[in-house]
Amino acid sequence: MATLNEKLSESLNVLKTYQDAHGDDLVIHGVNTLGEIHTKRLVNAGYLMPVIKGWFIPSSPGASGDSTVWYISYWPFVARYLESRFGDNWSLSAELSLYFYSGKSVVPKQLIVRSGKGSNNILNLPFDTSILDIKATVPEYVEKESRYGLRLYSLEAALINVLPEYYKRNPIEVKTCLSMIRSIDKLLSIALDNGNSTKIGKVAGGLRAIGRGNLADEIVSTMKSVGYDTREVNPFDGNDQPMAVQYYSPYASRIDLMWREMRNRVLAVEPAPTLSLDQERVVEMIDSSYVLDSYNSLSIEGYKVTEGLIERVRSGKWAPDGEDEERKNALAARGYYQAYQLVKGDIISILNGASAGETYIKKHREWHFQLFEPCIRAGIIKASDLIGYRRHQVYIRNSMHTPLNPDAIVDAMSVLNDLMSSETNPFVRAVLGHFFFVYIHPFMDGNGRTARFVMNTQLVTGGYKWVIVPVAERDSYMAALEKASVESDIAPFANFIAKLLQ
Repeated sequence: MATLNEKLSESLNVLKTYQDAHGDDLVIHGVNTLGEIHTKRLVNAGYLMPVIKGWFIPSSPGASGDSTVWYISYWPFVARYLESRFGDNWSLSAELSLYFYSGKSVVPKQLIVRSGKGSNNILNLPFDTSILDIKATVPEYVEKESRYGLRLYSLEAALINVLPEYYKRNPIEVKTCLSMIRSIDKLLSIALDNGNSTKIGKVAGGLRAIGRGNLADEIVSTMKSVGYDTREVNPFDGNDQPMAVQYYSPYASRIDLMWREMRNRVLAVEPAPTLSLDQERVVEMIDSSYVLDSYNSLSIEGYKVTEGLIERVRSGKWAPDGEDEERKNALAARGYYQAYQLVKGDIISILNGASAGETYIKKHREWHFQLFEPCIRAGIIKASDLIGYRRHQVYIRNSMHTPLNPDAIVDAMSVLNDLMSSETNPFVRAVLGHFFFVYIHPFMDGNGRTARFVMNTQLVTGGYKWVIVPVAERDSYMAALEKASVESDIAPFANFIAKLLQ
């Protein structure tokens, strides 16, 4: 007779077979998909998480309070569930279509769906998320996006149909989407076919506000030539500055817009520099900060290190062999030491005349590489794994923000490089450089440590002390970053760093 472990192993094998056959589509609908017995067994063991009755997603034992599993599966579940319920007769609202087109990588609290089969009810989902299905006609201009199979208003139809208040409440999303417009042909076709002569006026005004006045003029003149008195209206607050650069990537536009909006909030809490830029004193400060910085920075990332281990690493008396956990901690400590020394040398170069922004651009990959170089020598990872930016999706534990998909990273990092290079204020470069680095999450691992190096190179060379983020304040630190990522509110994070500088 099979033991309980043997039965669970059999069920896990059934789940693996299903996953191997379905690739990234890991949503399981119905107890008969895997078999009722296997499904019940996997749920009880924690390997499947129930979403709603009859719907499951893969999980891990002990992860019942961890929202990460749900956020990873959110969009695949939504697409599968809505297709199962409504077939092709549904679409996300115009507002949520723009949310998606703009590259906003945050799970929405409530998803609003239009369908002729809708029931005007709310379906409650895990971790305080929900779907509201509205009984409404599905618009003619619906497109099926390729990544998850979501049905969206076309970009042009969404810009026309959202209410003017949406432009004011969500300027980053709207401006990002407006920057993606290359031709007004579809905008005009939709407006003319549906009599949207007034609605398209706000689109024209929005285009002018971001510096696309030629397209705005073309919209108004064309509408008037066919008999419509279309009046251009600025749908934003009237204080908008045109986008300096027009990007093809929504992720690039989003980062540019977020930086410009956040910059003034960072400047509002900027402390005055207090340290001289004397090289000898700066080096002394950096050296004296090493032990505490290493301990706290590694501890924030979950490594269990001691000051004794850190001192042994600094003196060269470190042992990368031993038990797995001890070995991992020793390798991480050694990598941090190597990266720290490299950063110190780059700070000296900046004090001797190199550009702080340009140094970040040239050296951040080298700082990251040194964090993991001991793991290469130990044979744990391959050197090729650290070349370039990540090639796979990553997630941040319990965060509603999902880092950018791999295809977006090069464009996003290119914009961040431009912003770091052109920014003249060191405190802004420090705060926003750190934030956007972890927002993009360009590497599979080591993003937080590298971001803190980014921050400190800009602070120290701007007349500030080396900031150590205490592991005791990890929750406040992560909450401030989450607030900036999910709500675009940088004030808590800027205040957090300013307080540490006091």
